[in-house]
Amino acid sequence: MFNNKPGAAQFLRFCAVGVGNTVVDLTTFFGLTLVGMPYLLAQVLSYSAGVANSFFFNRKWTFRVTHKASALEVIKFITVNGLSLLLSSGLLFILHDVTHLQLWLSKFSATGGGIVVNFLGSRLWVFTES
Repeated sequence: MFNNKPGAAQFLRFCAVGVGNTVVDLTTFFGLTLVGMPYLLAQVLSYSAGVANSFFFNRKWTFRVTHKASALEVIKFITVNGLSLLLSSGLLFILHDVTHLQLWLSKFSATGGGIVVNFLGSRLWVFTES
């Protein structure tokens, strides 16, 4: 994934931001499912809840982008997060509905798959200095 110390430090910063986003995601997800919302709708809403925080902190702190955000950068960010959401939602469905894994374990596993897509997309495509 990276071949140098700055790349490793960048990934650790990405993970730290992700912890905050994940707390928002999980709290929202389980709160919504607890009150009876279907879990796939809760997945979309809870995932979306962390996106703005992710954009700000990953842009400024993780990837240290200095130029002003452009419309293209925002579109790329939304695209990467959309792909990550699709992947994690698909994994969540497969793990929970097809394999009958417990919902909490399915959610945590699906979140891990989304992290990989999100980091690579953010690092290699969204937050590059142009």
